[in-house]
Order: sequence, then C-alpha cells, then structure tokens
Amino acid sequence: MTASTTSRPSSRVAVLDRDTALRLAATEYDRFGSLLGTLAPGDWSRPTDCPAWDVRALAGHVLGMAQMVASVRTFVVQNAGAARAGGGVDALTALQVRRTAALSPAELVDRFATVAPRAVRGRRRLAGVLGRFTLPEDQVINGRTERWTFGYLFDVVLTRDTFMHRVDICRAVGREPELTAAHDAALVADVVAEWATRHGEPYRLRLTGPAGGEWSSGTASSAREEIELDAVEFCRVLSGRGTAAGLLAQEVPF
Repeated sequence: MTASTTSRPSSRVAVLDRDTALRLAATEYDRFGSLLGTLAPGDWSRPTDCPAWDVRALAGHVLGMAQMVASVRTFVVQNAGAARAGGGVDALTALQVRRTAALSPAELVDRFATVAPRAVRGRRRLAGVLGRFTLPEDQVINGRTERWTFGYLFDVVLTRDTFMHRVDICRAVGREPELTAAHDAALVADVVAEWATRHGEPYRLRLTGPAGGEWSSGTASSAREEIELDAVEFCRVLSGRGTAAGLLAQEVPF
C-alpha cells in the first residue's frame, strides 16, 4: 500500500482515540498469542470459519499482518508483493499465509510473541505518519464502495481482525474465548457505534455476555428493530459470518 497524496473528507476515520486504540491492540495481541501457546498438535489442522484457512493458516495470516506493521521495510515489501499478485486485501493475506507456511507451530508461537509488542509500536508510528491519508484501494462494504484512512486501518480494523480470528480459532478448537468488559466490551462498543452510523436507523440493541451492553437510538416506538444477541455472535454476523437479516445485514469491517 502507498499513501495517496491527499486525504479525502469522505474517507472513513477512526473514532477511537489513539491511546485507547493502542491499548486494545496490545491486549488483543497478547490474548491471541496466549491462545496460540495453548493449542494442542491436532488443533492446528482444524478447519475454521474462514473456508480457505485451517487454524495454522489463519494464525500465519495474523502473524504476517503483525510483521507487516512492525517495520516499515516489511510493510513496503509485503504490499509490493501483494501488488504484483493483483493487489487488494486477498492478495496481501494470501502472501502472508504463504510466507509463514514453512514455520512449525512452535516457531509461529515464538515469532508472534516476539513481534506483537513491535507491531503495537509500529502501528503507532505508521498511524502518526500515514494516518490522515487514504488507502489507494477502494473498499467494498455491503456492496458500496468507500475509502478508508490509514488511521482507520491501523487503529481499528487490524485489532478487530485479530479479535475475530481469535474467536475463529476458539470456535475451531471448541473453546470459549477470553472476554472481559475492560477490553472486549470496549472493542464491541466501537463496533456498535460504527454499525449504528452505517445503517442510520432507530434501534434498540441488547448484547449479552461479558462483552455486551445496551444501546439505542430514537424512541422505543420509533425503533425499526429490537435486537438481543450474544455480543460475540453480533460481531460474527456483522463480519459476514453467520446468518444476517434486517439491520444485522449491515456489515462492519473486521
């Protein structure tokens, strides 16, 4: 990815302040790394909710993404390689999976533990330099084309991506993800806020579990829908996993 020369007013920006965003990023990397360290040998080949990836490939993608933001050189190299392969997020993630495929599970766990704190620092640096610029590629959400700032990518999307893949792995190996109000509820609240601005309709929402809470817009009588759902399942549905209908069909990037 290379920055465009101007920042477009219509580009999506992060709502989270950077300190909060980086705190969430550090905790999410820590939890993802801890989960990888507890996987049994047979877990790595289990299928996930990402049809093309088993647990091993999914972990390789998350490692590759962390490596990408940990250093400017790797950021440039990975994006140049993805551009040669046709560009876009699919080319980038496929490259990351290929480049980590030769690592043993133990090597993957060790490398993630090493790169995670560097990735947090790298995201701070990259967001500081590139944050207000737009990504060169258009993004398509719910069939609509939009633009993102690099700040939105570094401060928001990369943490959501790691969170959702942690959930994917937990589902693949039959575990409940670690969830706390201080971390996961803050992440989910940001997702809810973006979801609400994207659909723009009156609603009442109650999300259950440690990451849950209650939100509404408009009066009870004007609410188009009243939704009650587990907080993690809410995020899965908005990410394109599971069955969506009504306002839940409004996707949010993960």
